[in-house]
Amino acid sequence: MKPSDELLSIEKVTIHYETEDGIVHALNEISLSMKKGETLGLVGETGAGKTTLAKGILRLIPSPPGVIKQGRIVFEGTDLLSLSENQMRAIRGNSISMIFQDPMTSLNPVMPVGDQIMEVVEAHTKNASKEEMYQQACDMLEMVGIPADRSHEYPHQFSGGMKQRVIIAIALACNPTLLIADEPTTALDVTIQAQVLDMITALKSRLNTAMLLITHDLGVVAQNCDRVAIMYAGQVIELGTLQDIFKNPRHPYTKGLLGSIPSLTKNVRRLSPIKGLMPDPTDLPPGCAFAPRCQYATEICTRSMPATYTVSDTHQVRCVLAKQEVNHE
Repeated sequence: MKPSDELLSIEKVTIHYETEDGIVHALNEISLSMKKGETLGLVGETGAGKTTLAKGILRLIPSPPGVIKQGRIVFEGTDLLSLSENQMRAIRGNSISMIFQDPMTSLNPVMPVGDQIMEVVEAHTKNASKEEMYQQACDMLEMVGIPADRSHEYPHQFSGGMKQRVIIAIALACNPTLLIADEPTTALDVTIQAQVLDMITALKSRLNTAMLLITHDLGVVAQNCDRVAIMYAGQVIELGTLQDIFKNPRHPYTKGLLGSIPSLTKNVRRLSPIKGLMPDPTDLPPGCAFAPRCQYATEICTRSMPATYTVSDTHQVRCVLAKQEVNHE
């Protein structure tokens, strides 16, 4: 990736939650980058650290108990971790926006949806008149398929899918450079999930916005993303293009995820679930976090954390087994 194309660079970021029950190791020296205009899928099971990463980018980690222990988050050449809170407020909702998981709790129930869009525009637009802000709110509602004359209605007058459209309108109101979508369809009915994702993708292309799509659904990733990062226990364990991940997975965990998905094109008699559970983040094993569940684990896997190995220019994996496979090719 050329430096001029790089939009976001996350460099060895570590985030812990210091609780009464112990230190939760949510993110452990995670590194990741995105280029302008791309869609990166962030995949992992519950507790992998996906949402913590998203909140870390926006500096929304609750403190206490959350602590950003180390690392850099460089966005458009600026380290976000070095900015003041006022400087971050100017970025949130403007250059970087986020769609949260549950639209039912993301909207103010006593404020009309049009006013909620106007509130974001007012916070980030200088010298705009009330009429201009209202027109912007109406335009955003129209853009997401909601008639402008519904701008005076309240959230309880909308269905779950329509509420999520309002959330998307709010997130895109200031034409952000980066959109973080944290499982944007989880709380929606299956019948409208595809509609919402198609709309997000179309608007992203129209506005030339990069998107970090957080999900546990590999089918969603296959349809909407350019690259995929697989997360496990607070680390990115495999990163590559769709072709790399779906056709040539190298990490045993990635292979397990793909092996547990039903297929209409392959004659598979029995699915292969991944045995065991993700380790307790307050008591991670000393070596590879996946080793206790891995059928290929060796003694070295339980002793030391594997480095990240390069399979190709677009494909990296954090696994000793993958290193051996690369060396034999």
